[in-house]
Amino acid sequence: MPDLPTPKDAAEAALFSECWDAVLSYADLCTSGSTAANQLAREAFALGIREARAAEDGTRHGAGRRASRLPRIPLLLTAVRTTAAAWEAQGQGHKLDPDLRLWLNSGKAARYTGPPLRRPIALRGLRDMQEPDAALLWLAEVEALPPRAVARRQGLDPAAAMEELNQVRGLFRDRCHRNHLDTPMDAECRSYVRLLDAVTRSPVAETPEDLSRHLATCVECAEAAACLRLHGGGLPAALAQGVIGWGGLAYLERRRRATEVRMGAGRPAPDPDGEWGDPAATKARTLRNGLLVAAVLVSALALAVSLMPFGESDDAAQGGTPTDSTPVAGPGSPAGPSAGPATSPSSTDTGTGTRSGSPKPSGSGTPSATTRTDPEPQGTSSSTARAAACEVAYDLVNQWPDGFQATVTVTTAEALDSWRVGWSFRDGQRVDQMWDAAVVQDGSRVTASAADYNKEVPADGSLSFGFLASWQNKNTAPYAFSLNGEACTLS
Repeated sequence: MPDLPTPKDAAEAALFSECWDAVLSYADLCTSGSTAANQLAREAFALGIREARAAEDGTRHGAGRRASRLPRIPLLLTAVRTTAAAWEAQGQGHKLDPDLRLWLNSGKAARYTGPPLRRPIALRGLRDMQEPDAALLWLAEVEALPPRAVARRQGLDPAAAMEELNQVRGLFRDRCHRNHLDTPMDAECRSYVRLLDAVTRSPVAETPEDLSRHLATCVECAEAAACLRLHGGGLPAALAQGVIGWGGLAYLERRRRATEVRMGAGRPAPDPDGEWGDPAATKARTLRNGLLVAAVLVSALALAVSLMPFGESDDAAQGGTPTDSTPVAGPGSPAGPSAGPATSPSSTDTGTGTRSGSPKPSGSGTPSATTRTDPEPQGTSSSTARAAACEVAYDLVNQWPDGFQATVTVTTAEALDSWRVGWSFRDGQRVDQMWDAAVVQDGSRVTASAADYNKEVPADGSLSFGFLASWQNKNTAPYAFSLNGEACTLS
């Protein structure tokens, strides 16, 4: 199994981490188990990075217009497909998904490696764009990253990112239209080229019945229509299927779910007509949501007024207890009716400072519904405790029946010449592989040490690394994070 390439610098190390997540996600779709997925991802990642570096060196030392190539993530995804095809040819097809094997041995797979003018329109269109433009389009449409995240990665002004993306979409459409005209086609397809271009330009134009019948039977023209129609939300699927091929839609769905995890549990992923959509539609949607919120607040105020007691006795007005009703539960009150008079703190103290029926004091650790026997750092729960000098963000990126992928990001208040991050697992998880750090595991305790290229961290800076691990029965988040022996808080 080949070793992963060594990043040239910190910038490339961060890029490797982002790309590895995408490569492993697609490799997992292509294989029949986590071990095979890891092997396929490593081989494809090494192949793709070699190809990317060779192309960059050729451009740097050559003259004239650069050779067309894909941006880094789709390039690595096509390397997964190429490596899977090599496995099938070398007798290792039993490691692959059965449906992928059927696809690899069909004429559909041959289109991606055959004559350039016969390849999918989306693949050719993306290759013909400048790499920064193509990367912007892929990150926004396929990886489904929020606008601010895309702007940050591409070095764009967040306020201008929407306008930039719309220009790139139009550029992609133009490239696809030219490639469609260059595609060898029969007379019937040629007769529909201008009509197809006109129909797909307008969001309200209806598709004529004869063109609709033609698109239902002609794969190349249907692919072109999907790439030319920028409205309607079909562009992400057209890109994923046209560039990746088999499993493109499944990969697209996985990336959207991964974005939801990064944005936070319960928050919806950005849709094509949302943050990246039409500004006028976004403004209207914001106004509509504001009116809805106002209506809810008015209703809540009316309900509160209706529940206020009127005509209360002098004792109640002075803070006494009403004699004929139980107060409505408010914030911080028990959910149900009281079973008896309230007791004093001293009568129910269990020795931990927590009373039954009272809110639990908050610490800096992760709250749990059950009592844990494992020790956890309690942050600033004690008035004499020193504030933690580091904060940890643990992100479960992907999970499958016997394995998972996670990233750890540590923010430090102090400058570091080197670093060592430790944590403990609860459920017997075992780290199989780690990138951007060296790993040592002793029982449930894991220690990740800095690589040669990312040892130094500035004050108020951050460090990050990722890993693959196995699990059984349960996969709860780790605890007791530390940086160079000092306890960290978990964000």
